[in-house]
Amino acid sequence: MKGTLYLKTAPAAEPVTTAEAKAHMRVDISEDDTLIGALVKAARRWIEGVTGIRMVTQTWNYYLDEFPAADVVKLPIGPVSAVSSVKYTDVEGNVRTLAASSYVTDLVSLPARIKLKDGYAWPSDDLKEVNGVDIEFTAGYGAAAAVPEEVRLAVNMLASYWYENRDATAGAVGNTDIKQLPLTLQDILSQIDMYQRGD
Repeated sequence: MKGTLYLKTAPAAEPVTTAEAKAHMRVDISEDDTLIGALVKAARRWIEGVTGIRMVTQTWNYYLDEFPAADVVKLPIGPVSAVSSVKYTDVEGNVRTLAASSYVTDLVSLPARIKLKDGYAWPSDDLKEVNGVDIEFTAGYGAAAAVPEEVRLAVNMLASYWYENRDATAGAVGNTDIKQLPLTLQDILSQIDMYQRGD
């Protein structure tokens, strides 16, 4: 069952500082600091988008039009550190919170799961036509220092690649095809993706 993700609270910092990115790039001028900082942010967001991981702590809402037929909801991004609430809105606009005692959260599996306990069922109320279910959760490894080294390396490598290749036909920000990237970076991204999605 596909849903819609909405970023409620953005990460407070990037996983790589501008100074760290400059050291990786071997840049010792300050004139490009703003550009390099923007490239780090863009690299982090691009990697998060293609792998499904989230790096520094951030809060998300996952909207579904209805509860699933099965007793499990899988959260599409991770790692997930907490599920704050499961809410649903009926056709009359009344918002209710599903009792936390009726489900368990599996934050170890990738992807993370919300599973009904034995003897419980999803609410049978008629929900509003779209986005009737709202799951709020926290994703990310924690602070920047907690982000795995290989993930931080991928951010550094992609920001560096974009810094050195600014031509739109050679992987401009937002237009990068993963097949255009250096093989080492492709390998790192494939491992990150496998880790998150549990393939």
